[in-house]
Amino acid sequence: MKQESHNKNALNSMPAPEISVAPMMDWTDRHCRYFHRLLAPHVKLYTEMVTTGALLFGDKDRHLRFDSAERPLALQLGGSDPDALARCAAMGEEYGYDEINLNCGCPSDRVQNGRFGACLMKEPDHVASCVERMISAVSIPVTVKCRIGIDDQDDFAFLDQFVGRIADKGCKTFIIHARKAWLKGLSPKENREKPPIDYIRAAQIREKYPQLRIIVNGEISTIENVQAQISTFSGVMIGREAYQNPWFLAEIMNSVFNAPSPPQGRELAAYAMIQYAHKQADLYGTPVKSITRHMLGLFHGQPGAKAWKQTLSSFAHLENASPDVILQALEAQSAAAAGYAASAL
Repeated sequence: MKQESHNKNALNSMPAPEISVAPMMDWTDRHCRYFHRLLAPHVKLYTEMVTTGALLFGDKDRHLRFDSAERPLALQLGGSDPDALARCAAMGEEYGYDEINLNCGCPSDRVQNGRFGACLMKEPDHVASCVERMISAVSIPVTVKCRIGIDDQDDFAFLDQFVGRIADKGCKTFIIHARKAWLKGLSPKENREKPPIDYIRAAQIREKYPQLRIIVNGEISTIENVQAQISTFSGVMIGREAYQNPWFLAEIMNSVFNAPSPPQGRELAAYAMIQYAHKQADLYGTPVKSITRHMLGLFHGQPGAKAWKQTLSSFAHLENASPDVILQALEAQSAAAAGYAASAL
């Protein structure tokens, strides 16, 4: 099913600097993105990484369909064959995505075995060929997400060569996860935590290539860090904090864009997700647990957060659970918060 609405000016209407939510496997699916959009109207959203094989040989509509409310939205591809990437980029444009992003940053063994992700940083000329083919296949931006280095190839010259070769082929935006990746010996989780963060090296790339848009990613979990990084970079990409504490996105809207927190607040955002869950169930038979799992952190740090999470976790997984489980969770959160307030008197 081709996406019906395609607002070609979506990206151009976004305020600067750019704030985005990182592509995160098993997390940033269409339901998560719809939820994040409710909280942050100006944030750019990314899909999970979708492999070229999944699109060329699988159910492309299942992988590519999305709600138009999610836009501006980028499709992240995983692959290393230039022709396959070009074909899949064209599919993404046909479905209405606003950007195609090539994954050159994931360090998992499964991804390496497919010759894509972070291991591609060892082949800048090949990545440049892939990007060149993708750019020729679409009229929307093609971008690259990478690390600052891999294994012992961990200096400015390595990153400079990688960015420079690809920029020569027309790529104008690089999202740099500001820590290197160990391709052997560390799990994907450890690769997000153990190698030290190095914003300075990413900033050196920004300084050398002022004509490029350099977005920085990695350990950006406070408003202070967001504000510090956007003074240097073209924007920031938020990772796990956006998932575990989604209201952080609303706080960014307020502090960076001087936009008030979404008028619906946490509670009405939850009500909006009840309507969304009913729609998804009617159209696709989507179980409510596939939607509520992304909402567990909505009341992070607030009174009643534990009751909210427990209710969703306990009841959304029951057979025949309905979207009204979200209403149950709201009632449990409200009662717990009221009890907390009464005990504080």
